Amino acid sequence: MGPGLSRNKGIKLAQGKYISFCDSDDTWKKNKLSYQIDFMIKNNLKFSHSNYHIIDFKGKRIGNFMTQKKINYENLLKSCDIGLSTVMIEKILLDKYKFCSLRTKEDYYLWLKLVRKLKNLNGINKYLVNWRSLENSLSSSKKQRIKDAYKLYNYYENYSGLLSVYYVLRLTFYSLLKKTKIYF
Repeated sequence: MGPGLSRNKGIKLAQGKYISFCDSDDTWKKNKLSYQIDFMIKNNLKFSHSNYHIIDFKGKRIGNFMTQKKINYENLLKSCDIGLSTVMIEKILLDKYKFCSLRTKEDYYLWLKLVRKLKNLNGINKYLVNWRSLENSLSSSKKQRIKDAYKLYNYYENYSGLLSVYYVLRLTFYSLLKKTKIYF
C-alpha cells in the first residue's frame, strides 16, 4: 500500500473535524495545530498550509520555504509549493476527495483536486513545520518523481502527452529554481 492509500485508510477511521498530516521524518512546532485551527476558524477556511523550515538529517536548519498567501490552480500547476506536513483540511473534504495511488506526487494530486473545488488554497505566513530533506527518501527519487508527475498530468489531469511533458519540465524547472534559491 502506497502512502496515499495508507492516508486514505487513516482518514476513513478519523473522527475529528480537521485532519493534519506529519510525515515520520518531519516535525511540527509546538503550537501548530492550535494556531492552524484558530486561523481556519477566523478566516472560514476548509484548507490551510504554512511556511516551513528545511532541516537536514541531524535537525540542523538548512533553509526556509515561504508559501504564497493564496495558491490557485494555475500557480499550483507551475510548482507544488505545499508541504504535506504543513497542511490542515476539514475532514468533510477528505471524505469526498482522496489521495491517489502514485508512489510520489499523491499529495500534489489531492491539492490539484482541492484547489479546483476551493478556488484558492490559503497559506499561513508562519513557520509551523520542520521539513526534513533526506537524500534517500522516496520523495527524493528523481526518476520516480518525474514518472509520477507525468502520470499525474497525463492520466489524472487528462492532459495530452505533449502537454504533460511540458508541465513535467515546468515543474522540474521551478523545483530546481527553489533548490538554488532563485525562486520568485
